[in-house]
Amino acid sequence: MNNAIALKSILTKEVQRFLRIWVQTLVPPAITISLYFIIFGSLIGSRIGKMGGFDYMSFIVPGLIMMSVITNSYSNVASSFFSAKWQRNIEEMLVAPVPNWVIVAGYVGGGMARGMLVGLIVTFVSLFFVDFQIHNIAVIIITVTLTSAVFALGGLINAVFAGSFDDISIIPTFVLTPLTYLGGVFYSLSLLPDFWYGVSQLNPIVYMVNAFRYGFLGVSDVSLTLSFVVIGTLITVLFTIAMTLISKGVGIRS
Repeated sequence: MNNAIALKSILTKEVQRFLRIWVQTLVPPAITISLYFIIFGSLIGSRIGKMGGFDYMSFIVPGLIMMSVITNSYSNVASSFFSAKWQRNIEEMLVAPVPNWVIVAGYVGGGMARGMLVGLIVTFVSLFFVDFQIHNIAVIIITVTLTSAVFALGGLINAVFAGSFDDISIIPTFVLTPLTYLGGVFYSLSLLPDFWYGVSQLNPIVYMVNAFRYGFLGVSDVSLTLSFVVIGTLITVLFTIAMTLISKGVGIRS
């Protein structure tokens, strides 16, 4: 019962945190994605024509939604956990009779909530630009939930090692952004030469974007089963790393 109360308290605090500054956390992604739709969809898409058997706008919608989920799930936990570490609030949790998994789950849950809420907002925005279609709603829900968990865990790990607020922007800038843009958001892997097709399969975001696209359009460049295996493996590995770091107090206990 105490663990449930602690988890609810951390999760509530995290959700209220990003809702309180919704102008900074929820509005910008909607504006950014609208620009993507206008530029890549309406202006460039009309010249490209079909992609994967669908008009270009319909093809990129799942990728753009997933991109917003990834970015916001990651950034929410990275900034929130580092702030708690910097203000030394996290030390109070560590000395309290609360299991480490509750702390991890609370922060990750907050990141997932923001990521999926932004994803929902972006989905509604996309309705103004494209006729929506859903092939498998279960695949959509499972994929977006698991993907947001992956990057929320990644954001927490980033925050643990970060020594300053500048450090929490290094991974998103130099790792996350390139992997996302090269993750099949704007193109089908079938367009790539064999060598780059093989290289692309080393990018985990490829599996997330394609599984999500399958849920909407029923097409994917990679196996749906393999996509879930990759995502599930990432969650297991990152959760284990996060728990180990929190248990040892890495970057937290001075």
